Amino acid sequence: MRILVIEDEKRLADSLQILLESRGYTVETAYDGETGAEYVGLGIYDLVILDVMMPGMDGYALARRIRAQRCAVPILMLTAKSGVDDRVEGLTAGADYYLTKPFDTRELLACVGALLRRQGGQVDVLTFGNTTLDLADGTLACGSERIRLSAREFDVMRLLMQSGSRNLSKETLLARVWGYDSNAVENHVEVYVGFLRKKLAGIGSNIRIAAIRKLGYHLEDSNG
Repeated sequence: MRILVIEDEKRLADSLQILLESRGYTVETAYDGETGAEYVGLGIYDLVILDVMMPGMDGYALARRIRAQRCAVPILMLTAKSGVDDRVEGLTAGADYYLTKPFDTRELLACVGALLRRQGGQVDVLTFGNTTLDLADGTLACGSERIRLSAREFDVMRLLMQSGSRNLSKETLLARVWGYDSNAVENHVEVYVGFLRKKLAGIGSNIRIAAIRKLGYHLEDSNG
């Protein structure tokens, strides 16, 4: 299951990531509301853990934006504001559960488990066109043909398949695959897209990675 933590206290966000990853979840972090909104917009998360008190766009505003976009991802809201009015505002904004700081990690994990169970089972294979990406072993397959991807290729391909026909910008791919602190540049994305195009052709895939200037990449089914 994939969880997004949106928390401006970097130490807390990183601690939550370590805790949740130790329980087998895949976790990504954003440290402000605007970045968090961009990540949620990808539509690839099973749960959002959202802090309320953030500069710029606070958690209430972000939750309202998420729901306004008809996104049903569960939202676990974290905050030091424990008043009844605060909880009511959070739930009204779109949160599914409201957990006050400081919290016991056992309660947090119980909340995460309960909210994720509502989502159903974890997806182990992504499919687009006649091609599948196995999330367990990192292989790309088309019919009887299979090829293993490198770690970077896998991350790029996973994001592309999860986004499907929606465009993913080079900036988003850089941030999600290489990280905000990386020295990687847009050319790195272009190189790995080139690698993937060759591997897709090599296994007879009907997937085409299309590029649109200034908008990024998306997948197309050549038979569709």
